[in-house]
Amino acid sequence: MEAKLTLVGAGPGDGELITLKGIRALEKADVVLYDELACHELLDFAPAHSMKIYVGKKVGEPSFSQEEINGLIVRLARKKGHVVRLKGGDPFVFGRGHEEMQYARDCGVTVEVVPGVSSCISVPASMEIPVTRRGVSESFWVITGTTRDGSLSDDMQLAVQSKATVVVLMGLGKLEEICALYKRFGRGHLPMAVIQNGTRPDEKSVIGQVWEMPQLVREQNIGTPAIMIMGEVVALHPSYALEYLHSNGLAC
Repeated sequence: MEAKLTLVGAGPGDGELITLKGIRALEKADVVLYDELACHELLDFAPAHSMKIYVGKKVGEPSFSQEEINGLIVRLARKKGHVVRLKGGDPFVFGRGHEEMQYARDCGVTVEVVPGVSSCISVPASMEIPVTRRGVSESFWVITGTTRDGSLSDDMQLAVQSKATVVVLMGLGKLEEICALYKRFGRGHLPMAVIQNGTRPDEKSVIGQVWEMPQLVREQNIGTPAIMIMGEVVALHPSYALEYLHSNGLAC
């Protein structure tokens, strides 16, 4: 019996956005360790006899530490065989997948990586917001809103001054701070979108401008998990003009 770990990106939330290779890995799993953001319906692809263990992390709730997850991967791989680590989005985009891969490999476990569809591009795309568009945006930043010490990433200082599209993951708690930073650089009127549970049936979103976004998010009761998109590309969303008129009391 080979001790093996397969890191599988589950995609942004819609279960159909996992890759075919990811499904095939699940079909051969002896153990599935799955995250909060991975669509739980995907567990149905795993054999009925396989172990399925939730190891997700949720703010304010008890959860496994990363060290505990690393140890669990290795112990179960040695005892059961093939462990599939099912992670939301892509395992290497703020998912700590590389840490798990390195730990398992250092312990003699064979590792395979199945990339996933990251929410940083797929969630905006699902709302018809391209992160790049000829003549509008030539590049995009992807930044975490939650750093190890809890502070706002230093990269935001540079990103707000760029003409690039900026996508912030895991940053709703920093919304006020991020919007204030944009306003400080005179960019408070930049189009912005905040999307909760992107691509899922319970998706919620709000579109407007940076200066008004904290109020709009409160009014629409937008919560986590959510991503933020700042940039001129947001104005390409079909409802942007209508949302802008409504938020400024100009709609009929």
